[in-house]
Amino acid sequence: MNSEINLRYVYMLSIVAAIGGLLFGYDTAVISGAIGNIQEKFQLSDEAMGGAASAAIWGCVFGVIFSGRISDRFGRKKVLIASALLFAISALGSAIPQNVSQLVIARFIGGLGVGVASMLSPMYISEIAPAHNRGMLVTLYQLAIVIGINLIYFINLLIAGMGDEQWNIDLGWRYMFGSEVIPALLFLLLLFIVPESPRWLAKQGRDQEAEKILKKINGDLAGGAVLAEVKATLKEEKGTLRELFEPGLRIAMVVGIVLAIFSQITGINAIIYYAPEIFKSVGFGRESALLQTVIIGLTNTVFTFVAIWLMDKAGRRKLLLWGVSGMVICLFGMGASFYFEFSSGPLLLLFILGYIACFASSLGPIPWVMISEIFPNKNRGLAMSISIVMLWIGVVLITQFFPVMLNQLGGAFTFWIFMLNAIILVIFIWRFVPETKQKTLEEIEKSWKTV
Repeated sequence: MNSEINLRYVYMLSIVAAIGGLLFGYDTAVISGAIGNIQEKFQLSDEAMGGAASAAIWGCVFGVIFSGRISDRFGRKKVLIASALLFAISALGSAIPQNVSQLVIARFIGGLGVGVASMLSPMYISEIAPAHNRGMLVTLYQLAIVIGINLIYFINLLIAGMGDEQWNIDLGWRYMFGSEVIPALLFLLLLFIVPESPRWLAKQGRDQEAEKILKKINGDLAGGAVLAEVKATLKEEKGTLRELFEPGLRIAMVVGIVLAIFSQITGINAIIYYAPEIFKSVGFGRESALLQTVIIGLTNTVFTFVAIWLMDKAGRRKLLLWGVSGMVICLFGMGASFYFEFSSGPLLLLFILGYIACFASSLGPIPWVMISEIFPNKNRGLAMSISIVMLWIGVVLITQFFPVMLNQLGGAFTFWIFMLNAIILVIFIWRFVPETKQKTLEEIEKSWKTV
């Protein structure tokens, strides 16, 4: 009998699901190259610019709210297919608007797709991955996000170089948005070759289908044992919202929510979305600012590989403690760069790159990993929805208010506020976040009940 894990098959499934992350990064970061030109095209105030940038994020919030329950009912695969269609529709709609309202609607539709993918892609990977390398496989999703961000940074730079400033104001940003239709259609086609989540199938009582997939992933002996463990935990679960706030599991809920929201309110998207505007505000030209942004994207990518390497070795908790502590130091340095007015030199870029490196190797991927693995099988969709809604609310707040904060509070106090949030998170991690490496989803679930 075959008892070897079919890693090639597992990687294939994980990579297809992770393309949802690539579209997540692509869709949310495309605004970084387009927002300045959109502001000029439609003569937007700072408040209106924040609203235009956050339109997709509001879509994300609603996408997450509904995708948990829908995926619990209809399956992970079908709802991921729907997200691919939303990405494609949004890409086309964002390329042709004649006014801001039309752009906001198109971006909102894309946000729905991002919200769905942001929950279901890591959930799907977590539910098909063997325990010993689940952290690394789910981190492929975060790697795909940063590749998507990096990819659109390069594409934005190439498109911006196709014409002069007026051409970019009139047409360049339209090409930036429209380019997303290509990866969206690729995601749609590839989703038809992957199976449904075996844990979702088991929850529906479709044991033979679930067992076939689990055996193909884990081997004949281990696949049958995993199915038996899944069925045993399902019998112990009620699958209700109240269950998530009962003693033991309520700590899992708090950990999920806190990691989700603090991964955003420590400032990452302020830098990802507005990096060109930050660099232009301290004296860099438009092309130089876009080039600095590409460097940020490369750093993000390289250090996500560090997270992949260490996730199942060092463990989630240790990476979080070291990474977030490094973010605290770099945020202090960013604020000091503005406060002492030496932000026009390379020092600001150095602190930003240090911050990105620390984030990419810890707080970037680990919340996605832990949120996808710490909740019970029967109500994982609902629990992840609650956590990731909080994540997107954090994104909305940062995207909407960062331009105003930067202008009214200045760079120093803006980045020091993010630093205080990071300090609070370090304390929370040290006190409440457990280690989950090398444990099956069912073992993690049982561990909360002993807390």
